[in-house]
Amino acid sequence: MLQEFDGAARILNLEPGIWKILTHPKRQITVSCPIQMDNGEIEVFTGYRVQYNITLGPAKGGIRYHPGVTLDEVTALAAWMTWKCAVAHIPFGGGKGGVICDPTKMSRREIEALTRRYIAEIVDAIGPEKDVPAPDVNTDAQIMAWVMDTYSMHVGHTSTAVVTGKPIEMGGSLGRREATGRGVMIAARESAKHLGLNIKGATVAVQGFGNVGSISAELLASQVGATIVAVTDWKGGVYNPKGLDIPKLLDYVKQHKTVDGFAGAEPLAHTDLFTLDVDILIPAALENQITIDNAPKIKAKVIVEGANGPTTPDAHKYLHEHGVFVVPDILANSSGVTTSYFEWVQDRYGYFWTEKEVNERLEAKMCEAFNAVLQTSLKYRVDMRTAAYIVAISRVATVTRMRGMYA
Repeated sequence: MLQEFDGAARILNLEPGIWKILTHPKRQITVSCPIQMDNGEIEVFTGYRVQYNITLGPAKGGIRYHPGVTLDEVTALAAWMTWKCAVAHIPFGGGKGGVICDPTKMSRREIEALTRRYIAEIVDAIGPEKDVPAPDVNTDAQIMAWVMDTYSMHVGHTSTAVVTGKPIEMGGSLGRREATGRGVMIAARESAKHLGLNIKGATVAVQGFGNVGSISAELLASQVGATIVAVTDWKGGVYNPKGLDIPKLLDYVKQHKTVDGFAGAEPLAHTDLFTLDVDILIPAALENQITIDNAPKIKAKVIVEGANGPTTPDAHKYLHEHGVFVVPDILANSSGVTTSYFEWVQDRYGYFWTEKEVNERLEAKMCEAFNAVLQTSLKYRVDMRTAAYIVAISRVATVTRMRGMYA
């Protein structure tokens, strides 16, 4: 994170004082969460909540449950959320939370007990105007419902706006599940427009067929007429140069939990996806998938980062130098947090929009964000990732200066 920050900050000639402020987290909270397990024994879990920067508004960021959670990781993710919210031009700062645990080895009751205890421990630090959590790795709408209920019990009234990613029935937003994939589709479409590439019939390869990858593929095929020729997931991959039947593939995945073995396409190895001669490549799986080792084999003209951090810095430098147009994660998948902002607004307003209204507002925000980054890229003659950081840092730095130093 600091490496990406430094490059943009130098171009902006950011003054040393603001530089120091923006490279230090505002607040790091560590809590102990004792839980009585199903076997009667007491376990103590460690939880974190980091509010990296709240200059533009309440902290915003997910809560993850994973054995590998560390304070450093949570702090870096909270910083990335700061820049993502600023790029999206929404009034949030950056936050992130995590608990060191393995939810795959815990019962539903144990996960609920852990969630409620963790929220009780950080309850004074969160709230609709302080810090608004959301789902992340190994957390979902049900866990957010427990977060909302626990917070509401502590403050003595129902507070739906304390968390986003909730079930629709308790204040969640229509369109939230599809939002990140929709944003990737918009970013791919706008990239093609800028490059003079006809998106209708453009060939697309997608790595990862979870929520983001599958919805990106579906919308690119159905709404803008792109041809999805290849998809890989955790188990295998499929390839058809004439185009995959995405509705049939989605039905197949519902039954088999993988694209592997889908009829009407030939098998594709994970490593071969990046070597395909396609117009657009969408990495929507894990981080660090595009490395300096496989970057030279990439033939795509456009890469739209659906996942967080799928491209290493060395690989990004190589791709940029070789003319590949990369839409960075903090822009390409910022539609998720943008629709979380819409959910927060609707909860605070007490008035809910139709899915059509949500999608129209998302379209407008994503196009605004894309164009701001593109114009910055052209102005400074830098790649889109550096431009996104320039936009984000500039917005946070400007308000930091305006607010001044409180002493």
